[in-house]
Amino acid sequence: MGPRLGAVEEVFAILAGDFSRVVWTARGVGAVLYLVVGGSWIGYTSYIWLLRHAPSSKVSTYAYVNPVVAVFLGWLVLHEPIDRYILLGSAIVIASVILVTSAKVENQTIAEELPAVEAAGD
Repeated sequence: MGPRLGAVEEVFAILAGDFSRVVWTARGVGAVLYLVVGGSWIGYTSYIWLLRHAPSSKVSTYAYVNPVVAVFLGWLVLHEPIDRYILLGSAIVIASVILVTSAKVENQTIAEELPAVEAAGD
């Protein structure tokens, strides 16, 4: 839904002439291309592929790891400061993801574990 909504907003911006105020630089165009190709096409395609080939409980951990990766990239590329709270939070997130991905799950559903309940009124 998000990409489609963005495309609709872009059409309105073009029709309203809002792009006349935009200053396109090589760095800005590069950033947009990176977000489209890296963040959307490759990221979303990888996510869909993983959903088909891996347990969803493990695939969903990407949502927890993304902020940690973003903080690391901010530190690496933009020299943003990282304090002990960020390090502690990142360590907790990474440890949690390790616990989730290394857990052994039996192929049994809750319905199979619980005893059958008779229908009311019998």
